Amino acid sequence: MKRIVNYSLVLLLCFSAIPAAHAVPPIQESRLDNGLRVLLMEAHNVPMVVMRLTVPAGSYLDPQGKGGTASMLASMLGDHTRKHDYVSWADLLDAQAIRFGVSASRDSLSIGMTVLKEALPEGVDALTEAALMPGWNGKRFTILKTDAISAARKSMEEPGIRAAQLTARTLYPHHGYGHRSGGDVDSLGRLKLADLQSLYHHQFKPRGAVLAISGDVTMKEVLKQIQPLLAGWKGAPEKVLKDTAKPEIVRGQKHHVLMPTRQMTVQLSRLGPSRYAPDFFADMLLNHILGGGGFASRLMNEVREKRGLVYGVYSYFSPLAVSGPFVVTLQTRADQAEQALKVVQDVMRNMYDGHISQKQLAAAKANLTGSFAHRMDSNAKRVGLMSMIGFYELPLDYLQVWKKRINAVKLNDVKDAAARFLNPEGWNTVQAGPQQGKKKT
Repeated sequence: MKRIVNYSLVLLLCFSAIPAAHAVPPIQESRLDNGLRVLLMEAHNVPMVVMRLTVPAGSYLDPQGKGGTASMLASMLGDHTRKHDYVSWADLLDAQAIRFGVSASRDSLSIGMTVLKEALPEGVDALTEAALMPGWNGKRFTILKTDAISAARKSMEEPGIRAAQLTARTLYPHHGYGHRSGGDVDSLGRLKLADLQSLYHHQFKPRGAVLAISGDVTMKEVLKQIQPLLAGWKGAPEKVLKDTAKPEIVRGQKHHVLMPTRQMTVQLSRLGPSRYAPDFFADMLLNHILGGGGFASRLMNEVREKRGLVYGVYSYFSPLAVSGPFVVTLQTRADQAEQALKVVQDVMRNMYDGHISQKQLAAAKANLTGSFAHRMDSNAKRVGLMSMIGFYELPLDYLQVWKKRINAVKLNDVKDAAARFLNPEGWNTVQAGPQQGKKKT
């Protein structure tokens, strides 16, 4: 019963609305002697604190043929420590109602913690213990690896997963971004505990890392809690973000993976902007008009609403240390896939040719700026944004000027973005589903 009561209380506080403010609260910054960057946004309306430690140990650094290394490292760090086995670790988190999670993305690995203000010391102890005292229990590694392989095998039954896997391989054929962060059945099977230990020992360092915090706490309180615990953590990672290789450009590739389904998943992909793209906000608005704006987007209107060819269609890009993927994805009946794909390409070509109106741009701006408050309506969302800002070393006023940067984009800026990205011939195509006469990929 204790577990239910504690977690229910934390969940209630996590999803309590933070009153909308006309001005974005400032991001406070401090740097420890070991180089760790600490970012804080105070929010005293709810007695809760969220923290996230982010380090440059993402799946981009997975060894060749061992995709899933960073993801498995995350699983191990969240499962047990040198001081606590997996049972006592779970009991410790439960006793203090600490919500805890570790995850890996392409560029980074993050350890996150949510706790009531009254249990902040215990929460900080738990976060630092997980980060600095990995357990490396061989039996637990075997169990977690087996579970990951089973999940990877099960995921291969999903057309969307198969398409995403092939899209990554197509778009990044000789690059660390060229596999799914979680790995696949074969790559996970090759993993040894030593692979995780190597990634940790080379990359899990305070320089280049960021600790983002939001909640009912001041910087003085934060530093008092973390400085003694992190004083012995030293060093710089072997590889930093600026070392990330630029991917080669791949265009016009077409692949099909046969699956026993009646529906077809189609993904079009090309390289998109990085986190540092000079025209990032124009690119964001372009994507919103194209397919990122839900039912207001051009793709949804033309492919689904007017013609009824798809169950859903949308576009997105994932900005990373270097050019991330720009993807259009749709699901449809197999016998309509080619027709739907042609309409998508026609929409892209129309926008590539400059057919974007001031009215469409204004609507996209209004939608993005109007929903900005929802991007920051919880401590968890604020911490996510601050982690991104700190990890990629973006300006600390990034959130304060976000709306201004959106509103400053001109129609010609968006048309220039369309000219850079929306030539249909520059995209790759992956299909997952049934089709006669195709060989398995």
